[in-house]
Formats: sequence, C-alpha cells, structure tokens
Amino acid sequence: MNTQLPQKSSHQKDDYWISLSDMMTSLMMIFLLISVIYMIKVQDSVKVPQIYKQTMQGLSEALNKEFEKDLKKWGAVIDKDLTVRFQQPDILFATGSAELSDKFKNILDDFFPRYMKIMMSHEFKNNIEEIRIEGHTSSKWNNSTISKELAYFNNMKLSQERTRATLEYLINSKKANLSLEEKIWLMKHFRAIGFSSAKPLKSNGSYVTNGEKEDSLLSQRVEFRVRTNIERKVADIVEKK
Repeated sequence: MNTQLPQKSSHQKDDYWISLSDMMTSLMMIFLLISVIYMIKVQDSVKVPQIYKQTMQGLSEALNKEFEKDLKKWGAVIDKDLTVRFQQPDILFATGSAELSDKFKNILDDFFPRYMKIMMSHEFKNNIEEIRIEGHTSSKWNNSTISKELAYFNNMKLSQERTRATLEYLINSKKANLSLEEKIWLMKHFRAIGFSSAKPLKSNGSYVTNGEKEDSLLSQRVEFRVRTNIERKVADIVEKK
C-alpha cells in the first residue's frame, strides 16, 4: 500500500521562507548592533586618552605661561602633576597658627583670580573633577618633645584649619573679586584637605620614602592640586574591558 506524505501547500512554503527571512534579518540587526557598540568602545578607548593628554598638556602650558614670572617671588613651584605648591612657610602662616599672613593674602589676591580664569576657561572647565587645597606640615610640633602620635594629630588639626582658612579667604576676599558664577563653581569643585605630616618632602622636593631625611621647611606647604574627570573616564574604560 503506497502512502504519500502530505505535501506543503504553496501558502505554507511562503510562511516558512518568510519566517526564515525574518530570523536572518533579526540576526543581522543584532550583529550590526554589536558591531556598532564595539566600534564606539574602541573609539572611546582611543579618544579619552587623547583628550586626557591634550588637557594635561594644555593646563601645564597655561599655568606655566601665566605664573612663570611670579613663582620665585611667591616661593612657589608648579610640579609635573600641575600642583601649584607654595613652600615657604614663613610667608604662609606663623608657626602653629592657622591665620593667613598678610604676605600670603597678597599672594592669593594676585594668584587666585588668574588661576580661576584658567580653570574656568572653555578649554578646561568641563574636564575638571575637583581642585584640592592641601595643607601639609612637617613631622615636628613646635620643636617640642611630645610623642610622634600626638604631634601627628596636632599637625592634622593645624593643617585642616589652615586649608579651611585659605578657602574661606578666597571665597570672601573682596580683592579676588569673584563673580557669583565663579563662587558657585568654586564651592562645587574645591576641597580643603589637611594631611598633617603624612607626605613629608626631601630637600629636592620629592616625597620622603624608606626613612629618608625630611626637609622640615619644604614639608610645611599649601598646595593647589587639580584632578580631571578624564582620569575617571579612563578608569571606566579599563574596567569595562
């Protein structure tokens, strides 16, 4: 007895090919989407480091060009990481005091409006994460013989009070003559941080390591340290890979 398999109708065949075509189209769209996402990630991984390099180089050139003639008389330097370091303690504060000296106030009146102009310029403003006013002390406390621990905490309190006093002066100084926009930006991006004697310096200006001799005078300093948000963007790309 011959049995014949039922043949698919023309309508069923059309449905089959339409379904297959839809599936292939969907797969192609998925592959295309994956390719686009991959290309965007590759472009970002190249673009962000380029922006970082351009921003850091641009800031370095702008800061050095603006302040190169003033650094010596201020007792200041600009480090490779773009930190502006005021490092003559006799100009900054009296020993053991958080009250800004008149000399330091005059320096800030000259320095800060120009510094803000650079940081708030169209070229750099959107890439600034924060600016830290950092206070640092030597490991000593008024040449006394108290314990290292007590000296550390006394200096912690002092360094915090000094950076806060510096930030308060900058916000309220009439000579700085900050606009409302600049004050709002300052309060959003500036931090006042006291490090006590956690980061002492050697006589060449580098950090003390492995029991090396500290330069007590250079260790007593106030620094303006800029951090860009590009560093965070680079870190995000690395984490995603």
